[in-house]
Amino acid sequence: MQNNTPWKSELELLAAIISKQPLQKTIKWGSEVFTFNGKNVVSYGGFKNYFAIWFYNGVFMRDQYKVLINAQEGKTKSLRQWRFTSIEEIKEKKIL
Repeated sequence: MQNNTPWKSELELLAAIISKQPLQKTIKWGSEVFTFNGKNVVSYGGFKNYFAIWFYNGVFMRDQYKVLINAQEGKTKSLRQWRFTSIEEIKEKKIL
């Protein structure tokens, strides 16, 4: 669990949702990363003004809710991020 105090409850909820999937939890770059067959799939974290979940190959995902963004235009090619500003925005069904 990432230690980001302002978003502690929110990050715990995201971790619990992700943990319901058949993914392996590992630590990379000091953060929890969930993998499948050794490939990075998803991670999460808190920032100053928001917390987020990101998908390492999100560019290939169908974004039916129009929530995925490229967090660093010009730097990341396939990673997509879903940002939240409150725990009420987290909808387990949509994430899964």
